[in-house]
Amino acid sequence: MDLNVKSVFGTVRLFAPLLQKAATPEDPSRVIVTASIAGLVVTPPSAFSPIGYSASKAAAIHLTRCLAMELGPRHILCNALSPGYFPSKMADGLIEKQGGAEKLAKVNPHGRLGRPEDIAGAVVYLASRAGSHVNGANLVLDGGEVLGRSGPEE
Repeated sequence: MDLNVKSVFGTVRLFAPLLQKAATPEDPSRVIVTASIAGLVVTPPSAFSPIGYSASKAAAIHLTRCLAMELGPRHILCNALSPGYFPSKMADGLIEKQGGAEKLAKVNPHGRLGRPEDIAGAVVYLASRAGSHVNGANLVLDGGEVLGRSGPEE
């Protein structure tokens, strides 16, 4: 909770005056919170998705919505990103425990794991004028993983 919720809240609270000063109705300031699909789905207890991690990511998503309501009138937009499986130092061990990247890609409705450009594209959208009316959203970047797995799990 300290890293995924308290630190987000504290950082936003600290920077809100600066964000408000820089914001206009035409070009609002932005807060983008990194959450996870672990905060959206409930899975059986396992080492794959510890309860504390999942609960903290769910709290981060809800905090983002609360911040959107509180800061929106000050022209500060708050949105979250919930990535699924993206190869990274943090996720590689988890991916291997679940059978590896190839296996996870086979059961993902989009047929692959996330790539850095998937997150980069979402951040660019939310931070650009194209995203200047998006507030309180949680963009799920998982290729459809939260919808259910496709194909054989073997």
